Amino acid sequence: MTVADRANEMTGGEALARMLEVHGAGPIFGMGGFQLLPFYDAARRLGLRHMLINDERCGAFAADAYAKVSGRVGLCDATLGPGATNLVTGLVEALNAGSPLVAIVGDTHRAHSWKNMTQESQQADILRPACKEVLRVERIERIPELVRRAFTVATTGRPGPVVLIVPEDVCHDQHPFDAAEFDADPRYEAAPAIRARPDADDLARAAALLAKAERPLILAGGGVHISQAAEALQAFAEAARIPVAHTLSGKGAIACSSPLSAGLFGRYDRIANGMIADSDCLLVIGCKLGEIATKRYTVPEPGKTLIHLDIVAEEIGRTYRPTVPLWGDVRAGIADLAGALKALGPAPAAREAWCAQVPERMAAWRETARERLESEEVPVSMGRLMGELNKILADDAILIADGGFAAHWGGLLYDSKRAGRGFTPDRGFASIGYGVPGAIGACLAAPDRDVVAITGDGGFNMTLGEIETARRMGLSPTIIVVNNAASGYVKALQHLMYGEGAYQSSDLAETNFANAAEALGCRGIRVEEPGALADAIRAALAENGRPTILDVVVTRDPGKMLPAADSRAVKIKKGDRVA
Repeated sequence: MTVADRANEMTGGEALARMLEVHGAGPIFGMGGFQLLPFYDAARRLGLRHMLINDERCGAFAADAYAKVSGRVGLCDATLGPGATNLVTGLVEALNAGSPLVAIVGDTHRAHSWKNMTQESQQADILRPACKEVLRVERIERIPELVRRAFTVATTGRPGPVVLIVPEDVCHDQHPFDAAEFDADPRYEAAPAIRARPDADDLARAAALLAKAERPLILAGGGVHISQAAEALQAFAEAARIPVAHTLSGKGAIACSSPLSAGLFGRYDRIANGMIADSDCLLVIGCKLGEIATKRYTVPEPGKTLIHLDIVAEEIGRTYRPTVPLWGDVRAGIADLAGALKALGPAPAAREAWCAQVPERMAAWRETARERLESEEVPVSMGRLMGELNKILADDAILIADGGFAAHWGGLLYDSKRAGRGFTPDRGFASIGYGVPGAIGACLAAPDRDVVAITGDGGFNMTLGEIETARRMGLSPTIIVVNNAASGYVKALQHLMYGEGAYQSSDLAETNFANAAEALGCRGIRVEEPGALADAIRAALAENGRPTILDVVVTRDPGKMLPAADSRAVKIKKGDRVA
């Protein structure tokens, strides 16, 4: 081999880093090991923004939140064995939620595989069900090709996570790459990279049903945000005069302040479940109609006229047989429906009365919710916390909601003030522990927007170490710890199912998380009375360069831990799942 042939010789790790660079890589979250050291060294020299995370699951969560908020590919890495297996929960969140991720995972030296190498496992088999595709680099010269493949798969169809496994010898070996190989199509830097339009005949059938409907209703899911279609959906709803209800992950498909917003539907709702029952035509957009959205498969009731638009054909008809299936990209489908409806002429006159019901019903619901939103209870009511956030947070603020009741309270009572992903729950897998790393990812995706995360004390206990990560990075999210000294959702369910006092393994030790935050170099503020909430939230939002932990002491009454009315009034039958 001549000197000229070796001009571009580099390690496999550097080839990986260069391919991320040409894909416009954003932040990378990871915890290194020997196998990926050449990648880390190249990332340093190339100036890639790599962040040491304290737990690989949190790295995947942070990458997921970055992807949800920005639409761009989230990136994380892990060493082999425990590093790889720690990714699983975060990868499944991204898989189920449709978040574009690429995870780089180290592996054993191929010359010594299956000889009890340290930390060796069947990691490819473990990771395969948790992602869209597992790619393993068997030859160093294929790195550019396979990185391109990873970004392509991550950003097309329903986006999702792709795992790129890099054996130790491939990462450390050297190869004389041609500079022209380090090339990428910029369309695959973000999702959706490619948009597909629904079939024209199906569109015509759907438009005809919508055109004659007097009481149509849109049911919007998280696919609206994956497709970057919220503004298009709101404009379509306003032009076609169709009210919109949403799932937890679909909040922001239309501004909650819109007179056409029917709010959350499913397990908890404002007015939407009643409107679903009254509707004569349902348009489901980017929604899988899973357990929570359908109130365990009871909403909508059977026999409804239903049009289902989704990018994943397999989701159409999985839980509810549609009258018309529309297979395609949400934003493209909305645009085509809008054009088809416009060609069919004005909507029926009766539709205006239907639309007028929305603000009337919503005003009546807000009166019933006022007591919770303005509660003076001590300890603090979750409803009051949500009421203060509604009043204080800016229109473009991002609210990250951890799993458990943080997401449900936020989904029901928080108001997204404009169309777009301002409310970001982890509903793909609904794992607790998402709040802190989710806030880190959101801060990096939208550095000019206020980021607030709500997490329970159980979820915060899981990930408390990541506030060190946020402080080290100079980020200043507001982390609200809902401190009820319990695994609150479980305790509330035990209360519902078995009665007062019948609690098992659902209580936590009383902890002052503000003190813990201060000990870790962050700002800590403890809130024990509702009157102190507003000033504490404003102080946290004004902090710069480090996270603020608001330790909000909320009710210890398990009958008041869920977003519905006091659960003492709820009557359940054996086998019911009411919350």
